[in-house]
Parts: sequence; structure tokens; C-alpha cells
Amino acid sequence: MYSVAYSPDGQNIISGSHDNIIRIWKAETGTAVGKPLEGHTGTVHSVAYSPDGHHIISGSGDNTIRTWNAETGASVGKPLEGHTGVVYSVAYSPDGQHIISGSYDKTIRIWDAETGAAIGEPLEGHAGTVWSVAYSPDGQHIISGSLDNKIRIWDAETGAAVGKPLKGHIGAVYSVAHSPDGQHIISGSHDNTIRIWDAETGAAVGKPVEGHTGTVYSVAYCPDGHHIISGSGDNTIRIWDAETGASVGEPLEGHTWDVHSVAYSPDGQHIISGSGDSTIRIWDAETGAAVGKPLEH
Repeated sequence: MYSVAYSPDGQNIISGSHDNIIRIWKAETGTAVGKPLEGHTGTVHSVAYSPDGHHIISGSGDNTIRTWNAETGASVGKPLEGHTGVVYSVAYSPDGQHIISGSYDKTIRIWDAETGAAIGEPLEGHAGTVWSVAYSPDGQHIISGSLDNKIRIWDAETGAAVGKPLKGHIGAVYSVAHSPDGQHIISGSHDNTIRIWDAETGAAVGKPVEGHTGTVYSVAYCPDGHHIISGSGDNTIRIWDAETGASVGEPLEGHTWDVHSVAYSPDGQHIISGSGDSTIRIWDAETGAAVGKPLEH
């Protein structure tokens, strides 16, 4: 399971997997909703809901992005084509008008969410695979994490690079995210650490957050910005104090393989995780206890 995400209303969970399909699940019961979303001919590495919850996007090993009707599961329009390598990350702009994608071809692309048309030229600057892309909460900037160990910030309107790359990791950057207030950026890396950055200056904030014994594949902020979660190659999820970087409670254990994706529910009460063990797990964000049985593809 390479990617998991909550619907904006918190009612559903979506997952993308190495079986080339997307599935929709009821968040409360863990039951599958409808049939799998089929169409990709490669691993689904990234999935995301539109801000209004009406659509789902997916990025795949077949080098394309697809849009789906979130209610019916039907494919919407033609695949978005242009990348010349695997699409590892996709995200919607906060207003839902644009889609961004990061790829093995070292570029980020911006697309019109309604028409599927490419907007402007690809964003170039990374020297390796772009593993993760995200918008700032105000939609003005795009951030990206890459195999070249760097994070870059881009102007979402012009595609121009903003400032210098954020350097500090000594391994590939697999995941990047903005804090809800837009003031900070977090990154998870192959060097087993999480780093916090000042979004305006690009300066590192405090020391690297350490504790995982494997690659940090996914990082996310809780909706109130007080905590950070991370999923790792050590098969665990960890919760951290966003201000101090201190570990909160014990690691969440249960997966038997790398944890590739983690996300908070919109109300911050639950955490979901997707793993190479082909399951999704739901956790109580306050206690760290597993909720229900694992969801299996």
C-alpha cells in the first residue's frame, strides 16, 4: 500500500497500491465502498481527494495521473500525460483548480484540474527523482522533496524557484508537508530523520527529529499543527511534538512491513497508515491504540 488519504469530510479513506488499483473504504467501519477504481497499468504511488471531496486523483507507475469521480468511481476525462517517468506524488491546490505531480523524470508539472491541460513548462531544478510534492495552505507556493536530498520551494503561479534549496538531509527526501499555518515545512528522509524548516527563510528549525531506525517515507501535520506523524521503513508510525520535536508516547506497532504513507483524519482524532504488508491500519491519535481490524487490499 503506497498511499492513503482521508476524504475532506472524514467519512472515507482511499488507498493506492502495487496492484494498480485504488480502493475506497468507509472510515468508520473499514468496509470497502463499491468496486476498485481500475485503469492504471502500473503501481498507484499516490492518491488524493479534491478539496470539495468530489474527485480523486492518482499518480502511477504508468507515468500518468488519472481523475476519478469520488462518488461513482468512474474515470473522469483522459489520463494526464506528459511525464516521462513514474509519477510518485500528486496533490490538489487548496482551491481545487490545479493539480501538481512529481516524477522519476526529475520534474514537477502543474495541470488544470478541470480540463487536464498542462499549465506552463515542467518545473526543473532537482537532480533526481521528485518523490513528494505539496501546496502551501495559501496556494502560493509548491514544495518538493527529491532523491537529490533537497527540498525546493516554487512560486505556484510562475513556476519559478523561490530562494535556495533546503539542504541538510544526507539521504533522499521522500515526503514533504506544510504546517497548517504555513509557517513551517517538514521533511522525511532516507537518513531516518525528520527535519523542520522555516517556510519563509528556508532555515532549519532545531535539530533533526530522530528516533526511527529506518527510512522515513511519510510525514504529516495534525490539523491543529501541534503534532507531526511519520511512517517508516522500521514498520512503525511515530508521533512527535511539532514545537519541540520530542517523541510523544510509544511507536505505533502492528505493520509487518515498511509504512509508506500516513495521514490524520480531518478532525485529528485518527491516524491512518498504509504499508508494504498490503494493509491499511487505523489508529486512535490520542492513545495510539489500533482501531478495528486492518483493511486489506
